[in-house]
Amino acid sequence: MRARTRRRMIASFATVMVASMALVGCSTGSTNVEGEPDTSLTVGLLATPGNLDYTTTAGAAIPQALLYNVYEGLVKLDNDGTVIPLLAKSWTVSDDGLVYDFQLNAGVTFSDGSPFTADSVKFSLERVKDNWTANGPAYLDPIAAIEAVSDTEARITLSKPSNSWLFNMSGPVGTMFTESGIADLATAAVGTGPYTVSSFKTGESLVLSANADYWGEAPYMTDVTLRYFTDATAQTNALLSGDINLISGISQFQLVDQFKSNADFQVLEGASTGEVTLSMNNASDAFSDVRVRQAVMYAIDRQAVMDTANSGYGLLIGSMVAPTDPWYDASLADLYPHDPDKATELLDAAGVSDLTVSFKIPNLPYAVAGAQVVKDQLSKVGITANVTALEFPAVWLDEVFSNHDYDMSLIMHSEPRDVTAFAAPTYYAGYDSPEVMATFAEADAADPTAYIELMKEATTTMADEAAADWLYLQPAISLADADLLGVPKNTPSLALDLSTIAR
Repeated sequence: MRARTRRRMIASFATVMVASMALVGCSTGSTNVEGEPDTSLTVGLLATPGNLDYTTTAGAAIPQALLYNVYEGLVKLDNDGTVIPLLAKSWTVSDDGLVYDFQLNAGVTFSDGSPFTADSVKFSLERVKDNWTANGPAYLDPIAAIEAVSDTEARITLSKPSNSWLFNMSGPVGTMFTESGIADLATAAVGTGPYTVSSFKTGESLVLSANADYWGEAPYMTDVTLRYFTDATAQTNALLSGDINLISGISQFQLVDQFKSNADFQVLEGASTGEVTLSMNNASDAFSDVRVRQAVMYAIDRQAVMDTANSGYGLLIGSMVAPTDPWYDASLADLYPHDPDKATELLDAAGVSDLTVSFKIPNLPYAVAGAQVVKDQLSKVGITANVTALEFPAVWLDEVFSNHDYDMSLIMHSEPRDVTAFAAPTYYAGYDSPEVMATFAEADAADPTAYIELMKEATTTMADEAAADWLYLQPAISLADADLLGVPKNTPSLALDLSTIAR
């Protein structure tokens, strides 16, 4: 039975929360049956981690659970997408933009008791190049040298000025590890964060407990269970029945309205970085010709896909750029209007008829629903898409992402500012443009104004060349018990930061 709400919170915690962020919902709290503050939380999620190692396993599910909660970096993104200090309490940058001196918080320990020092920074970041195979190891390529100046000062020297590297440090590649905690990253997570992993049952749940020796402010929620569902209806039913307290990022938006008129719940609508992408394997026989890819772009009514998969929630984008990025260009959403006749002309010009493609999608609700619309619309221009729903994450990551064994796919890319990774020729999209990669490199080393213009130039070229069909931007809509405070509204990073949530 759902706990009754009461208009009282622990005063010191409320003061900190109000000062640090805009709180959502009402100022109520809940008690358990013993009359003590209820510090337990159960979150319902869909994409389940296959293991706990995001250094070698791609996808958003693992960092969603562990980043900022179990693992921390020198910096993090706040809920507005701003880089803020974390394990580094401050830093300075040399006039030439090459040398970053980080002052570290003292007295920090990992959950196995080992100390966090500048040596940990050197160890963690030097491992990325040789030991990471997922979640953007190339993001740290600008680093030329890492020096432990003292226990509490780490100096990082770049090979060239980089506009993006510190932002990227807020993601998985910036994670700090201890040498004693990397023996089995897939099953044991040793970090400096406010939580530790108590148990993990693949496909079922991941249980976090408050880290008793956490160096920072202790989280309000001491026991957090992440429950994984395969069905969004079951997920929302669990919220209605009180079995879970929060759905972070609802995926079937037709289920939202029932909560808007129910005083027991709050509906939080925010911004995301999730580009729902119709990927075309540029390296495959089917899509190596740009005219065929462009034909697909004209054949697809992206509004119809969004209406079917998302009940109309979302934003048509046309490029792999979210509106929160300074190089976002809204006009690209109109670059390929729905025009089946134009699609047919392009296919004829390419000498293609009766094309059959393998369309491998993750077995996630938005992908399954959207794929049927895509399949139907492609059939009208003579393209047969054979849809196969693959178990996500394990099978989809293996066949599509790792082995590139597909022609088309449909999946949401959640990582912020990931267009440069998508453009790499070794990425699963198979897009190969030395010109675009050179422009991205030039942009990263440019002054801030030129950075924005060059990023816009490169992303526009990718859209022109139909590197993929970026269908729409997924909205961030979360459903929560009415008495929850500090629920992250936006999703500027891969992490679901649990440390701000209270009652």
